[in-house]
Amino acid sequence: MAVDSVLSSPLGPPACEKDAKALQFIEEMTRNADAVQERVLNEILTRNSQTEYLKRFKLDGVSDRETFKTKIPVVTYEDLQPEIQRIANGDRSPILSAHPISEFLTSSGTSAGERKLMPTIKEELDRRQLLYSLLMPVMNLYVPGLDKGKGLYFLFIKSETKTPGGLLARPVLTSYYKSEHFKRRPHDPYNVYTSPNEAILCADSFQSMYTQMLCGLYEREQVLRLGAVFASGLVRAIRFLQLHWPQLAHDIRTGTLNHEITDPSICERMGLVMRPNSKLADFIADECSKENWEGIITRIWPKTKYLDVIVTGAMAQYIPTLDYYSGGLPKACTMYAASECYFGLNLNPMCKPSEVSYTIMPNMGYFEFLPHDPNSSRDSIRNLVDLVDVKVGKEYELVITTYAGLYRYRVGDILRVTGFHNSAPQFHFVRRKNVLLSIDSDKTDEAELQRAVENASKLLKEFNTSVVEYTSYADTKTIPGHYVIYWELLMKDLNNSPSDEVLNKCCLAMEESLNTVYRQGRVACNSIGPLEIRVVKNGTFEELMDYAISRGASINQYKVPRCVSFAPILELLDSRVMSRHFSPSLPQWTPERRR
Repeated sequence: MAVDSVLSSPLGPPACEKDAKALQFIEEMTRNADAVQERVLNEILTRNSQTEYLKRFKLDGVSDRETFKTKIPVVTYEDLQPEIQRIANGDRSPILSAHPISEFLTSSGTSAGERKLMPTIKEELDRRQLLYSLLMPVMNLYVPGLDKGKGLYFLFIKSETKTPGGLLARPVLTSYYKSEHFKRRPHDPYNVYTSPNEAILCADSFQSMYTQMLCGLYEREQVLRLGAVFASGLVRAIRFLQLHWPQLAHDIRTGTLNHEITDPSICERMGLVMRPNSKLADFIADECSKENWEGIITRIWPKTKYLDVIVTGAMAQYIPTLDYYSGGLPKACTMYAASECYFGLNLNPMCKPSEVSYTIMPNMGYFEFLPHDPNSSRDSIRNLVDLVDVKVGKEYELVITTYAGLYRYRVGDILRVTGFHNSAPQFHFVRRKNVLLSIDSDKTDEAELQRAVENASKLLKEFNTSVVEYTSYADTKTIPGHYVIYWELLMKDLNNSPSDEVLNKCCLAMEESLNTVYRQGRVACNSIGPLEIRVVKNGTFEELMDYAISRGASINQYKVPRCVSFAPILELLDSRVMSRHFSPSLPQWTPERRR
């Protein structure tokens, strides 16, 4: 097969022979998606046939789809928690996987306020690395010349803990960045970073960000793309530049490193980088001291061709901010992955954010799809369909079976089928199921928000005051973004109403009630700002209902939305605000100790 016919592209042939092989692999996998899925399921069930979990359901070594679907139940994390806890506590028998569990990957989703623990095995790193290796060959089809410069990517590790049984528990990207796959990756001219490994692997978020930004400024003429995992991370990096450019410019002018950077490995590496450059320092000072930061990305890094960030799902709220800072540069969403499994990639990465679709790679795991009806609260679990049998335009919840020992596991992602590449479906990520609020990697659902409001409102009892109604909003106009909670209060004794101090404490009480991922974002990562309560006038939520009814809602079925984003509703709420209150301090957070 000729390299220019491997994957159709308006930009012509693959950039090199290595790319041609990667693109051919994509074609082979997607052309034979159903056969690959059958093989994957057979491999998973055969190798794990003697595990306690599969023996419990009397699969008896059978590995065909129909028997699997008949005997193995569809499960949630809570269903698997007893088995996961046993592994975490040190049980090394083959409970879920015949291969030893090498570590736990902590999900950004939570259960009972703590991160979920996803079991993984060593070979999963190879599978993740395989998907990563496909990204640049696809991108090179659309953006030529990426081998002529570098990528400024803001990449970070997060805290890790050990379970009582001694297994590491850490986020999937922390696991990857600390692996030999990443640290000893072979040189690839199409995928060179300005950030040194020493900065990426520094656990101190300030030192890591400062060093990565400093290196990116030194190599501003070499930078062809900027990126972070999530859009929120790139917005936070630009805000960091706004706050710290004077010190960064000073370091560049003098060729000396900020005394706040004390990590030995960073200091040693930066000794090779630091050099006086007054011309560059003057340029940075001149650009960053301007009041208008519109287009700052292309002003500082003039050769930038695109931004490599996730802007689907909850991250779409950052698109206007990124457009402002970048002058409307394309935003590439390259891959779809989670702690449980890496799923697929975007074969048209330069499309508009609203048109992003991910092609599921059938070799990554075994995939089933639970039809999702947004107007129904019931799931039709018996009607799961296979990867190649989904219907264009329909929405589904993703259900996975992995090599690491998850069987028919509900991921919680809602996807809409947009089309097919060969026989593999392409999906638009709609949302996380049941998630109301999200600023960064945090995910807060309705039950958790309700619990936080209830806990905070206990502080109002001595003032004979209660929360009549509430709703919420993820405000990303501030950097970092923060949760806004609208409260309508019933004050029975106006002479003993709660003070500003009390309402500020209510903000903190809400934060203390939210999950560990949220609190880590507040305390350790500085990726979430202080929670805000806006007290609205009495009758505001009646007006909200009247507005909804005027737009066709049924008065009999109307429920107060617990999260709002529609601009006219936000305008109505904000026009009724009587007072605003913020959390006065940081909530409690320490790295989780696994019991």
